[in-house]
Amino acid sequence: MMTMSRGSPPEPTLAWPTYATENPGPDAEPGASLTGLGVSGTVMRLEANDLVFSQGGPADAVFYVQKGQVKLTVVSTTGKEAVLGIAGKGEFIGISCLAAVRVRLDTATAMTDCELLRIGRDVMTRALHRSDALAALFVEKLLARNIRAEADLVDQLLNSSEKRLARTLLLLAHVGDDATPAVVTLEISQETLAEMVGTTRARVSAFMNRFRQLGFVDYGKDGLHVHRSLLNVVLR
Repeated sequence: MMTMSRGSPPEPTLAWPTYATENPGPDAEPGASLTGLGVSGTVMRLEANDLVFSQGGPADAVFYVQKGQVKLTVVSTTGKEAVLGIAGKGEFIGISCLAAVRVRLDTATAMTDCELLRIGRDVMTRALHRSDALAALFVEKLLARNIRAEADLVDQLLNSSEKRLARTLLLLAHVGDDATPAVVTLEISQETLAEMVGTTRARVSAFMNRFRQLGFVDYGKDGLHVHRSLLNVVLR
C-alpha cells in the first residue's frame, strides 16, 4: 500500500495517466438534448432512487442522460450485486438493445434527480442511419465507454484499493477536464463507492478519512467535496 506524507500538496500539473479516461464535460455536447440531431423521444423526469429499467426487463429503448446521474448495476444468480458504472450528462445507456439484445442485462437507477430522453429502439436505429452527426456522436460515446472499461479492468488488476478509490472519485468529479473547478461536489455513498472499487465499506471509510486528513477531500452540507489535489494519489 502506498504511503503519503502530511501537509498541503502542490497542485499537480500533469495530465491523467494513460490508464485513466476522463469523461467529457457538458460543454462537449452539441446541446442539452438530441432533438437538434433529428431524434424524437419522450422526456422522463426522475427522482433519486427511481428505476429507469431493470435487469431481465424488455430492452426496447435507448436512454440519453440530459441531467443528473444514473447508476448501472448487475445482480448474479446468487444475489450478489456489482456496480458497473455511473452515467452522467451526455451519455447513452441501454444501448445493448441496438445489437439485437431483447432483455436488459443490467439495472439502471437514478442516483440524483434526472432528466432522460427515452428513444425507442427502432427510432434510434433509423436516426443513426439518417444523421451522420448523430452517428458520429454515438460512435464517440461508444468508443469512450470501451476505453473506460479497459482502463477499469487494468485498474482493478494492477492497482491497490486506495488508488482505485482515488481514481473513481476523480473520474466521477471529471477531474482532468480543464473546465472542471478545483473542488467538485459529489453526492455518492461509501457503500456505492465500495461496490465500484471492489472492496469493503470499512476500507473505503478508512481511505476517505486519510484523504480528508491530507486535504484531498472534505465533507459539506451539500455532499462530498473532491479536490483536484487528489490526483497526487493516482499519479504516484
